[in-house]
Amino acid sequence: MKLRGRVCAVLGDNIDTDIIYPGRYLNITDREKTAEHLFELAYPEIRLALQPGEFVVAGRNFGCGSSREQAAAALKYARAGAVIAASFARIFFRNEINLGLPAVVAPQAALACAAGDKLELDLAEGRICNLTRNEWIEAAPLDPRAVELLAAGGLIPYLKRKYAA
Repeated sequence: MKLRGRVCAVLGDNIDTDIIYPGRYLNITDREKTAEHLFELAYPEIRLALQPGEFVVAGRNFGCGSSREQAAAALKYARAGAVIAASFARIFFRNEINLGLPAVVAPQAALACAAGDKLELDLAEGRICNLTRNEWIEAAPLDPRAVELLAAGGLIPYLKRKYAA
């Protein structure tokens, strides 16, 4: 599974779920509306600039803090193409995959990318090409089952398709 897109933003380390999606909006049940509050408190310019299919790049421990699924949902429903980070909080990583949003572990990505760079991701092989800089960035390949979930659009669409037969 390959993706192409532009880097919308490069963030630092320890971007927690309160920064991604503020806790005061946990009562919103319409997932589409979660996108309206993405990065609202710390980086509102990202929400305004993020175009469908664009990538968010970050340092270590992206998605730390609360285990709330709304943080990953806000990124998905804002139509981010993927999140690429040096590392992820484990439950956040699983939430992204289960929602159908690629989470790519690439330890040097935040140092090797800038906003506006065009990237090509190969999720199965674990390769990122920065097309703007003509450089390769090492990434961890996703487990084949994760790639299968992503190709289906997430866990729920995968299970519906699997058990519909």
